[in-house]
Amino acid sequence: MEPAAMLCTAAVAGLGLYWFVWVMGSAEQKGKRAVELKMGSISRDKVQDKYRQYWSFFQRPQEISETADKEKVPAFVDTFYNLVTDIYEWGWGQSFHFSPAIPGRSHRDATRIHEERAADLIGAAPGQRILDAGCGVGGPMRAIAAHSRANVVGITINEYQVSRARAHNRKAGLDGLCEVVCGNFLDMPFEDASFDGAYSIEATCHAPKLEDVYAEIFRVLKPGALYVSYEWVTTALYRPDDPEQVEVIQGIERGDALPGLRRQDEIAAIARRVGFEVVREEDLARAPAGPWWARLKMGRLAYWRNHLVIKALSLLGIAPKGVADVHEMLYSTAGHLSRGGETGIFTPMHMILCRKPAA
Repeated sequence: MEPAAMLCTAAVAGLGLYWFVWVMGSAEQKGKRAVELKMGSISRDKVQDKYRQYWSFFQRPQEISETADKEKVPAFVDTFYNLVTDIYEWGWGQSFHFSPAIPGRSHRDATRIHEERAADLIGAAPGQRILDAGCGVGGPMRAIAAHSRANVVGITINEYQVSRARAHNRKAGLDGLCEVVCGNFLDMPFEDASFDGAYSIEATCHAPKLEDVYAEIFRVLKPGALYVSYEWVTTALYRPDDPEQVEVIQGIERGDALPGLRRQDEIAAIARRVGFEVVREEDLARAPAGPWWARLKMGRLAYWRNHLVIKALSLLGIAPKGVADVHEMLYSTAGHLSRGGETGIFTPMHMILCRKPAA
C-alpha cells in the first residue's frame, strides 16, 4: 500500500475509533454502558432464538386472546422483559411508562408527578399496604412510597426485574417501604382483602383478558379500597378499516408484548363486571396535557448513537447475537407509538379509578 493511502486509512480508522469512544462516552453519561447490557435470565447463546420465538408469537396479537395461545402469554411477556429490561433502563430510566409533557419541567419531573398522581388518587397514606400490579423495576413504586410513605408491594412476572427492583430499592434507601414479589398478576400469591389500595401503571395491557386481572386485584383489596389504572387503549378516532391505522396499532402490540389492545369505551364496563364501582374515568393524554410522545421523537438521535454501539459490540462478539435485533424492534415500535399519539388513535394513559364496595 502506498504511504499516502496508508496515512488515509489510518486517519479513517482513527476517526472511527474517536467516534466509537465518543459514543461510548456519551452512553456512560447516561449511567449505563452498553457493554453491561444483559438479557435478563436468558443465556448469551439463546438470545437470538428467544427473540425470534417472541416475534413469531406476537405477529397476530389480536387473535391471541381468542385462542388457546392466551395461556402462553405470561411466558412470552416474561421473555419480552428479559430481552428489553436493561435496554429500557439504559435508554429510558427506571419507570417503564409515559407521562404528559409539562412545560418547563424535565422528563424526570413529569414522570414523578404522573406517578404521584396515582398515589393521590387512591389516597395512599403512611402505614397502608398498597399493591403495585405490574411493577417492573420499581420506578413508580419508589416514587409512590417516598411521596406517600405507604408500604408498597410490587409484583412482576420477571425474576430479573425483581432483582433489579430490590437493588434499586436498597440504593434509594426505600427497601423498608418497598417489597417486590415475583409472580403473575393473574394469580397473585396474596390473601383476600389484604391491601388498602392498588394501582397499575401501563401494566395490565399485557393481560389477554382485562377482566381476569381486574378480578384478581378486586379479590386482594379490602372493602372500600380504591384502585387506579393507567390503561393502553385505542380511542374513538381509531378506524379498524384503515390499513395505515391498523399497522400503527399492530406495530405497538407486536413491539410491546400486547395480546390485543382494548378500546377506550370498554374499560369501565369490564371494571364493573368484576364488581368495581367506577369513581372516575379520564384520558390523561388529552389537552391541556403536553404530548407524551414528544420524548420518543426527541430521542431519535440517542437511539442511533446507542444502536451503533450495540451493533459494534455484537459484531465484536462482546454483546450476544440478537441484541441488535431487539434494539431495532424497540426503535420501530417507538415510531408506531409516536404515530399513534400524533394521530390520536392511541393513548397509554386512560385513567380509571375504581372502588371495591364496602362490606
